[in-house]
Amino acid sequence: MVILKTYRGHIRNWKSLCAELSVDDKLPRDEREKELMVKAFDKWGKDMAEHLYGMFALAVEDTDSGELFCLRDQFGTKPFYYYVTETGRLLYGTMIRDFIDDNDFKKEVNADMLQIYMSLTYVGGENTFFKGVKKLMPGHYLTFKDGKLDVVRYFVPDFKPDNDKSLEDWADEIHETMKAIVPEVKEDGETAESFLSGGVDSSYVLAMTDAQVCDSCGYEEERFDESCLAQKTADLLGRKMNRCVITPKEYFDIVPYVMYNMEQPLGDASAIVFAIGCRETAKHTKLCYSGEGSDEFFGGYNMYRNAERYGENLKTFYVGNTNIMKEDEKKRILKSYNEDVLPIKLAEPIYAETEHLDPLTKMQNIDIQIWLEGDIYLNVDKMSTAVGLEVRMPLTDRRIFDIASRIPPKHKVTEEQNKVAFRTAAAKVLPEEIAFRKKLGFIVPIRIWLADERYNADVRRLFDSEIAEKFFNVSEIKAIYDEYIGGNSDNWRKVWTIYTFLVWYEEYFVKR
Repeated sequence: MVILKTYRGHIRNWKSLCAELSVDDKLPRDEREKELMVKAFDKWGKDMAEHLYGMFALAVEDTDSGELFCLRDQFGTKPFYYYVTETGRLLYGTMIRDFIDDNDFKKEVNADMLQIYMSLTYVGGENTFFKGVKKLMPGHYLTFKDGKLDVVRYFVPDFKPDNDKSLEDWADEIHETMKAIVPEVKEDGETAESFLSGGVDSSYVLAMTDAQVCDSCGYEEERFDESCLAQKTADLLGRKMNRCVITPKEYFDIVPYVMYNMEQPLGDASAIVFAIGCRETAKHTKLCYSGEGSDEFFGGYNMYRNAERYGENLKTFYVGNTNIMKEDEKKRILKSYNEDVLPIKLAEPIYAETEHLDPLTKMQNIDIQIWLEGDIYLNVDKMSTAVGLEVRMPLTDRRIFDIASRIPPKHKVTEEQNKVAFRTAAAKVLPEEIAFRKKLGFIVPIRIWLADERYNADVRRLFDSEIAEKFFNVSEIKAIYDEYIGGNSDNWRKVWTIYTFLVWYEEYFVKR
């Protein structure tokens, strides 16, 4: 007998699965998907992920064999954590808080993770800031039986560039695939809104879906405000837009809430904005689309245009989308430094997988396997879940990745433009001025606000706290902050990354 122990996700090909697995397709979604997971395991066992399209993290128990099977989707859109106790029990869940209060759980900080965090600004790799708690990584499953734990990788991103097709051919394939996927993302009877920025990803998703309302965040500082571009897109597509104007006070006030619900510190300043956006959007809908995934799949980041210039040097420094602190600086500011804990070690096995491929593909693969899971998808899942909002991402799909994995670099990135094939596809439903708009990124005025005495009191408090003394040479982190205040605005990321860790630690090890 198979028992579903835990599950979170959304299965897109549920209709065909219901027919194949003899599940009543009239069941409410929650009941239907739980039954699908049980019957999928019954039929396909550990290969069940090969038959699922969508987002999922789950655990099932086979009571006949006594084996527990835990599974995470190919790209890690839903998290899964596990911990082996001193007594040999396996604690697990899609949230760390699912088992943090268990009597056998020893809540200890993993200080080594600071060395990863201070460079990446997020928790990269399988370890976490809770000692002994591991992430089941994307494209992996684990089994647990008679005290024996086994983790298996079932999905490896595979890139096979095809140079025989034209740019227009690729754009057609992307667009036709999107037309097939989008109807699966929402079910009959559901009403969804859509997050919208000034970029092509969210604009394309909005144009392809039936969302009549979109949601955007903005600021009073015009140079940081992308919502005016979003409004133009909404007007063009005939959709209503809700605009949330974020104030500095609101931004700083919500940081402890964000770090608590994130369960791990996250130094991505846009995560705070996304949290506020989720909170406001959840006031009028429980379902929203979002455009994550295409930058990594199709070559969307501006730094990718330097790939050929980096060449073989990539393996010495590129560990993902962010790398804000070098080892010498971390040695100087950290009370404890472990020479064996280096961000580049996370990337080494990924480089080995793409040894035969071009520099751009290597960069993309690093970001798909490290950055997407550790930052982007974590943020989307945690902040939406915290307010009861479900976010579905049409562009994060194996069928979309399959196309991207075959597109050669020349149709992804040029000297003038990124994400070329994807933008060409989007131009089929969007004006060129939107489809080919320069990538702005999710910009936040935090680089200004951090220096403002009206808002940075908590930053200064924690930089001068006993918590800071526990992990940092306080004089060194104060020097980084003072240099930032003195005009070195590039230091804001370092300040923010240190601060978010201190807030997280206070939430989990001081207040609770």
